[in-house]
Amino acid sequence: MDVRSENSSVQVVRWAKIPTQVIQRTRLQVWFIRVCSSILIWTCLVQLVAVGELWHPKLFIGFLNPINGSTGPSSNAGKSIPTPPPALPAPPPLPPPRNYISNGFLKVSCNGGLNQMRAAICDMVTVARLLNLTLVVPELDKTSFWADPSDFEDIFDVGHFIDSLRDEVRIVKRLPKRFSRKYGFQPLEMPPVSWSSEKYYLEQILPLFSKHKVIHFNRTDTRLANNGIPLDLQKLRCRVNFQALKFTPSIEALGNKLVHVLQEKGPFLALHLRYEMDMLAFSGCTHGCTIEEADELKRLRYAFPWWREKEIVSEEKRSQGLCPLTPEEATLILQALGFDQDTQIYIASGEIYGSEKRLAALRATFPRIVKKETLLDPEELRQFQNHSSQMAALDFMVSVASNIFVPSYDGNMAKLVEGHRRYLGFKKTIQLNRRQLVELIDLHHNGTLSWDEFSDAVKSSHKKRMGQPNHRIIIAEKPKEEDYFYANPQECFCGVANCSYSPVSSPIPPATIDQ
Repeated sequence: MDVRSENSSVQVVRWAKIPTQVIQRTRLQVWFIRVCSSILIWTCLVQLVAVGELWHPKLFIGFLNPINGSTGPSSNAGKSIPTPPPALPAPPPLPPPRNYISNGFLKVSCNGGLNQMRAAICDMVTVARLLNLTLVVPELDKTSFWADPSDFEDIFDVGHFIDSLRDEVRIVKRLPKRFSRKYGFQPLEMPPVSWSSEKYYLEQILPLFSKHKVIHFNRTDTRLANNGIPLDLQKLRCRVNFQALKFTPSIEALGNKLVHVLQEKGPFLALHLRYEMDMLAFSGCTHGCTIEEADELKRLRYAFPWWREKEIVSEEKRSQGLCPLTPEEATLILQALGFDQDTQIYIASGEIYGSEKRLAALRATFPRIVKKETLLDPEELRQFQNHSSQMAALDFMVSVASNIFVPSYDGNMAKLVEGHRRYLGFKKTIQLNRRQLVELIDLHHNGTLSWDEFSDAVKSSHKKRMGQPNHRIIIAEKPKEEDYFYANPQECFCGVANCSYSPVSSPIPPATIDQ
């Protein structure tokens, strides 16, 4: 027998004696070593290329850009190198953070609709600054009539809010764990006194933080005075309102689209028609409603304990100017002011009580009536459905941008939009004198005033109610009756002693309004 043949036989016998599991294990180890080696080699290669780019960037141009078929710098000879796209402008630098020893944490739960909460947020930032507190990002109302589940970050750009105010007050998204209820900590819960000055917060509220560390303001509406506040704090309220409280990118994008669509069609008037179920139920105003509708509104008012009042006489409230104008009344007033049928009118509101039938007279007189629901595709509004505050944010943006703004009721949205329009250069805002208007309307309806007499009276009574510069009315001991800070934050755009700005002229044809 051949020696090689004998050795082969012996080798076969040896392999035959090795268990199958051992062979498989050996192959697995070999495979594992190969994979690890490949990973190691590629990692080293990537690191080498990165280091080479730092030292000699041009050396790797051909290697890193094989798409154009180049293998090195020489292959680009005679070819034009495409110009890289311009770099995006760097974001403005953040203000330096304010260094201070925090006296505690202020937690706030805002109550009301979007604009009531907006004003409250401005006030609470100011209070936190005054008392050297750390503010927790405010909680928004989810239990009101609107039952909107939106959180702060669903409506406002929370990152911008925190960063833009870092030189004034420290703001955190949540309390530290040691102050959470999970660990048994109970903050002091209380509503601050309404229309309070800085003296109240310094003398009554600040000492409480030495004991409680965390105070939760569970109501925040109108908790800071309109007047008598130091100038630096008044300016901070404006800074929060006009700069720090930006809507989320999705709200901003859709709001800007609405404005663009309207502007493409020409100048437009924004009519804040506050003839909505919650307002009518809360105010007890039922003028123009059927008996069944009046009963429905009354039941709704008594269903909410914070709305319940003594028996309301609707006609008495209307004669005092305390009711929103009905759609029919608003139609007459716009006609009397000189707006014609070609006027483009954007209805800034939620669902009108009585739906389209209550808009019949307005639509017949002004056929160019539009709403966000008619200007946008339903799919674009889908994400905002059942989120009344987000829908209100869209109306807010359009109202601020409109050529003329007319609110049918002086609620929170009307006041804040008016303040924004003043801040932007005293854009025309027609402040309706409802007490005088309902009297004129009734005189016209009973034949005492002809149409021309009625129209002249409406125009003459509103010549000085177009959003011109003026000072806030201060009524000592009656803060409810004095002018609201956010409707006319005069400290933020003019000197207290001199407010001689000229109102911006309206692009709507001059014939529509007597100046």
